[in-house]
Amino acid sequence: MSRVVSTYHQRVAQEKRALIVTAATALFLELGYDRTSLARIAERSGVSRATLFKQFPSKAALFDAIVTESWSTADEEDPPPAGNVVDGLSAIGHRYAELLSRPQMTDLFRIVIAELPRFPELAHAQFSHGKMPYFESVRSYLLAEHEAGTVRVEDVDLAATQFLGMISNYVFWPTLLVPGWEVSAERVAQVVDEAVRTIVARYATAGPAPSADG
Repeated sequence: MSRVVSTYHQRVAQEKRALIVTAATALFLELGYDRTSLARIAERSGVSRATLFKQFPSKAALFDAIVTESWSTADEEDPPPAGNVVDGLSAIGHRYAELLSRPQMTDLFRIVIAELPRFPELAHAQFSHGKMPYFESVRSYLLAEHEAGTVRVEDVDLAATQFLGMISNYVFWPTLLVPGWEVSAERVAQVVDEAVRTIVARYATAGPAPSADG
């Protein structure tokens, strides 16, 4: 019985957390970060102030949560296993395109851009808690493929930037800047496929490097 009650309370807490994050994101966009109070967020989300403060003691902590959830994926950012660079990059590329296509990702960047002159710490939070952890997962994957001998990459940071940039420059930035811009699922798949082909053409070897025993 206690386990059932505990599960219920966890589910309720998660639902309230989602309501808070959604309300905070909307208010940051409507009013700006500075003019949005935690009390107003509690009112918009329909939770008590005590509940909100229990989960998020400050606006900075709440913004960090928005960043983290915007960049989260179901498989917790685990890179694919090394050994097949085409399949691995395809999985990463489609995951990245899906992340960038989320409305909350566009909202996050709009908040950061609008508030950058007065609150540069928001950009730092977005970079350190969102973009960089994802970038590091891609970098780690390419490094693993390099060590497996399936690719030869002298500058792993550059290769990861090239791959992600080919996708984001088509899938994300026009959506952020141009009202009404839409990219079809078929076009997204093509963009990812071409990005994979480009990286493979530049860096792939003929096959895994021979082992020390071979």
